[in-house]
Amino acid sequence: MSEVVILTEAAALQIKDMMKEHDEADAMLRVSVKGGGCSGLSYGMGFEHEVQEGDEVLEQFELKLVVSKEDAPILNGTKIDYKQSMMGGGFTIDNPNAIASCGCGSSFVTATNKGTPENC
Repeated sequence: MSEVVILTEAAALQIKDMMKEHDEADAMLRVSVKGGGCSGLSYGMGFEHEVQEGDEVLEQFELKLVVSKEDAPILNGTKIDYKQSMMGGGFTIDNPNAIASCGCGSSFVTATNKGTPENC
């Protein structure tokens, strides 16, 4: 069985650095989906200290990730990477379930979930 969310080593290292920088070294990373964005659904990432009922906990590169069971089917197989360029760095998200996305790369729609599109 594949992981719901797959972190690259570069993404994990960047997240760990951010956790240290913000005194969140003991936190977990919550990856979520919410309605909104140009296409209808948007990704969310943030620090979490408690596992909620219905959460799935994953561990990759000694980093704990939390995904709600509601979001798991939408995120299944999603790869999160971190890329550095001369213009700066940023996270990239590759979701095999997304059938359309907008130019910003953080808003998408799946075949079974259209979300709630908003104006950009």
